[in-house]
Amino acid sequence: MTIKVGDRLPDGKLSEATEFDEAAGCPINPKDISVAEAAKGKKIAIFAVPGAYTPTCSAKHVPSYVKNYDKLKAKGVDEIWCVATNDAFVMGAWGRDQKAGGKIRMLADGSGEWTKKLGLELDLMARNMGVRSQRYSMLVENGAVKKLNVEAPGKYEVSGAEAMLAQL
Repeated sequence: MTIKVGDRLPDGKLSEATEFDEAAGCPINPKDISVAEAAKGKKIAIFAVPGAYTPTCSAKHVPSYVKNYDKLKAKGVDEIWCVATNDAFVMGAWGRDQKAGGKIRMLADGSGEWTKKLGLELDLMARNMGVRSQRYSMLVENGAVKKLNVEAPGKYEVSGAEAMLAQL
């Protein structure tokens, strides 16, 4: 069943890599976070992408949230999360490339378990990409879903930061 407005986020584990080995130029020491703990008492704009370093995700989706960070904060958003079914090392490096540091938490759902709990998985096996996340955004307050915007397959119309801002 797909999560809907009014539901509470399912608990789960996501991973985040925010430290870098500068000599090697790669993320190190990823940390696991509990979704329930991380969401407690916060207003969070969460958006998910099918994959790091993919064209629409890199050219439009993440940049929309980086660009609108101050506007989202001014509307009371405490944190912005980007979730993808990639590993924490990839998400950390992608966040650095996207200049998202200090603005967007780049959270890995490497196994796709949390995405499956949301009911928002996307089967891209035929494209040799495995099971990924659908593209979506949601506004969460203290763990409860207040807004949910799920894109139609192959689309980028309702889940960018501009659409989220219009809903706040």
